[in-house]
Parts: sequence; C-alpha cells; structure tokens
Amino acid sequence: MKTVEIEVDPKDPSTFPKGSIDYKMVDATTEADIDRHIAEDLEEERQEMARFIRQLRGRMNLSRREFARRLRISPNTVRHWEEGKRFPSGTACSLLRVLDKEPDTVLRVLA
Repeated sequence: MKTVEIEVDPKDPSTFPKGSIDYKMVDATTEADIDRHIAEDLEEERQEMARFIRQLRGRMNLSRREFARRLRISPNTVRHWEEGKRFPSGTACSLLRVLDKEPDTVLRVLA
C-alpha cells in the first residue's frame, strides 16, 4: 500500500485534501460507531497475526506441538494465536518477527 504524507491545519479548511472528508458523515459518527470501528480494526489485526503465525509455522514445517515445544510455550497458546482467539504479547510478537527473519538462529539459541 502506498503511503502519502500531507499536512492539514484543522483550522484552515483549504488545507484539507479535496473530496476526502465527508463532514456530514463525520458529524453523524457516534461514540458507538467509533467503538465498533476500533473493535473491527483489532479483530482484523488479530486475524492478520493468526495468518502470519500459521504461515510461519508452515514454512518451518513444524507441527503446533513441535513449534510450541521449541518456543517453550503451550501448544494451546499456539492454537489460540493461530485461531485468532488471542494475540501474542509484545515480547512474543517480537520473537515471532525475529523467528520469521532468522529461524535457524532463533531455534539454535532456544535449543
């Protein structure tokens, strides 16, 4: 996805990107809408992480049990992550990212 940075001055409507703000929709947005959007975003993030973990484990050609044993975590934890029921903690997430880039090194260190 392409990222574009712009500067917007909330007090100066002329700095707003053309056609990108629907003020009626913004004004009609409720706190419940915002809460729902946050929940949807979190669920999407959880599902993306679940796919990432399933793919990582698949590339390593490890069963859930063996993956869990090598990372010294519960097989149920791996299952919950892969099913999107739970999200890895910050430390676990970092370990998974490093494992994705340097699997042999991580597994050797943890052995």
